[in-house]
Amino acid sequence: MFFFTTTNFSSRIIVVYIAFAVVFGAMSVFAQDTETIAQKYMEPPKAIADLADAPQTPWVSISPDNEWMVVLNRPGYPSIEEVAQPELRLAGVRINPRTNGPSRARYADGMSLIRIKDGREYPVSNLPDNPKIDDWDWSPDGKWLSFTITTKNRVELWALDMKKSSVFRISELPLNAAYGRAYDWVSDSRTILVKTVPTDRGEPPEEPVVPEGPVVQENLGRKAPARTYQDLLENPYDEAMFTYYTTSQLVKLDLDGRHSLIGDPGIIERVVVSPDGKFILVESVHRPFSYTLPEDRFPRKIEVWDMEGNVVYEVADVPLADQIPITYSSVRTGRRSVRWRPDADATLYWGEALDGGDAGAEAEWRDQVYMLPAPFDSDPIPLIKLKLRYSYTMWANNGLAVVNASWWKTRQTKSWWVKPGSPDLEPALLIDRSWEDRYNDPGFPMFKRTDRGTWVMITANDGKTLFLSGEGASPEGDRPFVDEFDVTTHETVRLFRSEAPYYEEPYSMIDVGKRTVITRRESIDEQPNFFTRDLKKGDLTQVTYFPHPTPQLIGVQKEMIRYQREDGLDLTATLYLPPGYTTDDGPLPMLMWAYPQEYKDADAAGQVTDSPYRFIRVGWYSPMLWLVHGYAVLDDPTMPIVGEGDEEPNDTFVKQLVSSAQAAVDEVVRRGVADRDRIAIGGHSYGAFMTANLLAHSDLFRAGLARTGAYNRTLTPFGFQSEERTLWEAPDVYFTMSPFMHADKINEPILMVHGDSDSNAGTFPLQSERLYGAIKGLGGTARLVMLPHESHSYRARENVMHVLWETTEWLDKYVKNAPPRDQVETTGTSTNN
Repeated sequence: MFFFTTTNFSSRIIVVYIAFAVVFGAMSVFAQDTETIAQKYMEPPKAIADLADAPQTPWVSISPDNEWMVVLNRPGYPSIEEVAQPELRLAGVRINPRTNGPSRARYADGMSLIRIKDGREYPVSNLPDNPKIDDWDWSPDGKWLSFTITTKNRVELWALDMKKSSVFRISELPLNAAYGRAYDWVSDSRTILVKTVPTDRGEPPEEPVVPEGPVVQENLGRKAPARTYQDLLENPYDEAMFTYYTTSQLVKLDLDGRHSLIGDPGIIERVVVSPDGKFILVESVHRPFSYTLPEDRFPRKIEVWDMEGNVVYEVADVPLADQIPITYSSVRTGRRSVRWRPDADATLYWGEALDGGDAGAEAEWRDQVYMLPAPFDSDPIPLIKLKLRYSYTMWANNGLAVVNASWWKTRQTKSWWVKPGSPDLEPALLIDRSWEDRYNDPGFPMFKRTDRGTWVMITANDGKTLFLSGEGASPEGDRPFVDEFDVTTHETVRLFRSEAPYYEEPYSMIDVGKRTVITRRESIDEQPNFFTRDLKKGDLTQVTYFPHPTPQLIGVQKEMIRYQREDGLDLTATLYLPPGYTTDDGPLPMLMWAYPQEYKDADAAGQVTDSPYRFIRVGWYSPMLWLVHGYAVLDDPTMPIVGEGDEEPNDTFVKQLVSSAQAAVDEVVRRGVADRDRIAIGGHSYGAFMTANLLAHSDLFRAGLARTGAYNRTLTPFGFQSEERTLWEAPDVYFTMSPFMHADKINEPILMVHGDSDSNAGTFPLQSERLYGAIKGLGGTARLVMLPHESHSYRARENVMHVLWETTEWLDKYVKNAPPRDQVETTGTSTNN
């Protein structure tokens, strides 16, 4: 009992605080080993920092005529100064108000040209210093590559003249790149439609000093469930700011810089020109907005305009989508996924729910796909009626399109061959499979670009043959392939399959007649580069010669290992050992890095999900960084959570998770490469959630690394990850799966890292703060690092390097240099601290 003679406010606060500490058994909050500090940025050991700073493999883009490859250089991490620029978070959109563009784009900072036939490289001239290049796209004729450059105060449109190998700024008009794509080519290859900042929009709205009244939300008996979103609008001022920064004026721009306005300004998300260049599909958002849903649920109007901005057809005006059930495969009602047919002049197509959009409702038919050609004055033409949920359509010509549909509950996916020119003909089923079954994945059609700039499936033999490429999952690992597929007989002819010791994946088919493809080829010690491969002769010619970014990792030992869970389920992982290591050197401290996956089929859950021949490429996020610091690494040990039939995977989440982890630990200990007393577990996002659960429900690991996770599922009551049930439908599942509810059992040290500006649904920074507070209050060992200005992933070099420093310090203290478990004094609820 505590007594205070004074009655001042501060003393009362102290009484409350001490009482709180006593209730949670947390008198240690006043001890010297519990503190909150403003930590200065630190650097990890040089060997780790050098790996994290290694150059990234460039991006490439191939011209429509398949003659040229543009290589775009990827810079290193931006500075904290750049990442800390002003940022608006409005309705799920993050905006840089200085540029009226996205606040978190990934830019290229240079480009060059490579002629594919001989691999000769050409420099590109006239680029500004330190450009921030984004959103590149080819003109339909391939003579120009357009792209945006972001300056300090605007986003501009530039182009690369392929003939001159030189770039130029098309116009000084500031683009509005804050919401949706900022431009689209017209099929004449001379005209571009751009979304610009309205010239007369004035100054941004001023935030009221005194509010005009409360913010009120009301629901009158309707079911309107919503998953847990972030960055939502909160008040009328947010609405005004969202409107101000997302409102665009559509402009017709030619390559000489001449321009003219099209239509009125609006909150335009999407602008797509019809293949014949005569019409514009415009999708825009309008009020009423929502304070509980992001912008993709706002009311939206979809219209067809002519090239002068006149509305010639209203496709749809869909209301606020606040009643979509949380059951997966549920969709909004009305016309959705409205697109232009890429193989026709100006024909719209879309999907439309026949079951009210509710995947939980009983219904024989789920969706209908329609077409509507210009001049849009006839009834829509039914193309196919579906018993699954419509996903997308791939087009070739009037005699061949492939419609895809899927259903979450059964993990089923189907594809049908339809003839758009004869929509009355019965669709022919091409594929019927579970998408979880990687071994029987037939691949995906390869595409080519038309002379109008659209993308269609590549065909041969009078349209009867498609070319499919895929990962080629198999028991020996992924082996990418190219197949010819006859849509009439369903027979396949294999043209290519990646062979050991390489991982070679098809990138683009550049000559159908000669069966020539561009591939991206790599091996454990050979960095990815691009090649041309003659599928008939087998000839291989190298096109790019990107240097090895991390020669210090040459010689790292990589092995895909297989082992079994106690229930007989096959599991896999990739084991990395330092160069020169042998088991004669004794077991090493180990870092395991994983991410759980849900399955409805146990056989599919046991399939191999990687290749033993992929290049050892490390980023700041990679556990392989610690190979140069004396650790072994087990990357992606599979953690399948299976629920077959009527059982849901999460009903036994904890049991299956611990069982999978136990099998992984037993296997590396059996091999003699890891010390059972010196193994750490880590993961990002759902992997962080996994980490906290494994520490709470097992004693397999000496310490944990949890980055940007969610730990209390009552804070995501309308579903999370693959869980469709609500908290009120499955309270035991939510409680059991929440490591926050079992914080008293987390008796190993846990390092938690979270970006303080996380935008991911469900992983509020509060999640890490609350779990840290619980562990602290219960006397456990934990450290919480909140990274300024970072979202779900981390970007600023200072933050990245600091995370690596924190991780190294934590691993060295609690894993590598930790005494044996039986020598550790038991304190409070902790057995390993």
